[in-house]
Amino acid sequence: MKKIEAIVRASRFDKVKEALSKHDINFFTFYEVKGYGHEKGKNLSYRGAIYDVGYIARIKIEIIVSDEYAEVAKLAISEAAKTGEKGDGIIYFSTIDEVINIRTNKTGSDAINY
Repeated sequence: MKKIEAIVRASRFDKVKEALSKHDINFFTFYEVKGYGHEKGKNLSYRGAIYDVGYIARIKIEIIVSDEYAEVAKLAISEAAKTGEKGDGIIYFSTIDEVINIRTNKTGSDAINY
């Protein structure tokens, strides 16, 4: 099994969600994050207050999939999130050793595919 973490532009999140749904990947966690990469952060001062304007709103998506869905998820996310500009985001993978569904007590792929 794989854990996929993707950081994408907030403006592309709905497209990513739809692309994953087309491949029956409907269960994931997401949340808003801040940060910057190659474009660097910028701060502006207005009336003594510092405002961070150098970041683009991002969404971090976390998905656990069985190995057969990993490549499909990677392609769905990368195609839906791409604008061709700096700051499109990043996808990274980790290997998951064990998963247990608390309600059913199923383990492994059975815990996430039902």
